[in-house]
Amino acid sequence: MSIVLLVFFVVYLGMMLGHLPWLKVDRASIALGGAIALLATAELTQTQALASIDFSTIGMLFGLMLISIQFQMSGLYGVLSSAVGRVQASPVILLALLTGLVGILSAFLTNDVVAVAMTPVVLSISLRRGLNPVPFLLAIAFAANAGSVATIIGSPQNMLIGETLQLSFAGFMGYAAVPAALSLIVVWLALGFYYRGRWWLARPGSAAVGEESVELTLDRLETVKGLLVLGLILYAFIFTQWSRGLVAASAGAFMLFNARFLSRDMLDRVDWGLLILFVGLFIVNGAIQDTGMPQHLVGDLKAAGFDLQDSGVLYVVSAVLSDLTSNVPTVMLLLPYAADHQAGPLMALASGLSSNLIIIGSLANIIVVDAANRAGLSISFGEFAKVGVPVALISLLIAWGWVRYVM
Repeated sequence: MSIVLLVFFVVYLGMMLGHLPWLKVDRASIALGGAIALLATAELTQTQALASIDFSTIGMLFGLMLISIQFQMSGLYGVLSSAVGRVQASPVILLALLTGLVGILSAFLTNDVVAVAMTPVVLSISLRRGLNPVPFLLAIAFAANAGSVATIIGSPQNMLIGETLQLSFAGFMGYAAVPAALSLIVVWLALGFYYRGRWWLARPGSAAVGEESVELTLDRLETVKGLLVLGLILYAFIFTQWSRGLVAASAGAFMLFNARFLSRDMLDRVDWGLLILFVGLFIVNGAIQDTGMPQHLVGDLKAAGFDLQDSGVLYVVSAVLSDLTSNVPTVMLLLPYAADHQAGPLMALASGLSSNLIIIGSLANIIVVDAANRAGLSISFGEFAKVGVPVALISLLIAWGWVRYVM
């Protein structure tokens, strides 16, 4: 038991820091290392380790990644963001259109892939038009996080929650779609207010040193194929009892049999690190649950007046921990204590909307900030938080009020 506890502590320290002191390892490597350490020390058998992995969640995540990659490689994301950029309207209207587009795409496709695909296009268009790219880049990050909470397939942690608690697609949307839509409005209003009077670059083109315009083409056949497959996935999720993991994995595998794109190129774009993170954390969390220690701790906390199985407490803890240890490890750690029908959607809302608080709150945030830095535009921790903190807190309050007092 002491080895299991030590491995759990080291793994979650790594989740919190994003690395381990003096070592160049990321969260995925830490989780995988922890899982292997448990197997190597015979704290777990291979059968126990395999039993702790939710292959349905892994299959859903992998399949939907490939669908999103299909749209990325066919040019859909770039063409849509370019279409928004060509609209002859005020920056405030452009911001609203971009926020809505990113939010909708992130609700039905992997939000991180949406951020990866759209960020360079929006950055290039903004610089060419002499617009300050920062509010538009922040809109991508904030809208990707906010929009992703709307559906079970919007983010990895939503998929995990939906599969573990066996939530219906439509039922989940009933809880989460309205808070997601209202949060997108909050994103638009907050960015519009904070950047009022600062929509234009002082010297147009000065920040575009080394920035090449993004060439955009749309492969219509591959785009239509992707849309049809996505439509079939959604139909299966909503109207059938088929395994969602198997449906998504089958659809993703179908995308690999492609006459236009090399399957190797598609697989190279898969976020293997995220899949490894899931597998490692499934095993580590399964091992700590088998010891009975978490159950005893939760019981002691409840006796002391801190009931982790109360959905309100779980909501707050999920929101706070998601910015400390990242949302996937947080959800995986807390899911066993989701005790009522509102707990799952509340955890999804808390983990997703709190991601807008600080830069390290989500991968989408880091993708956007890194892209800005490479273009010579600095988005500091403070500048991000000045908008992110009110956006996150207001969105979390809206979501709490909707689920607890309206639903």
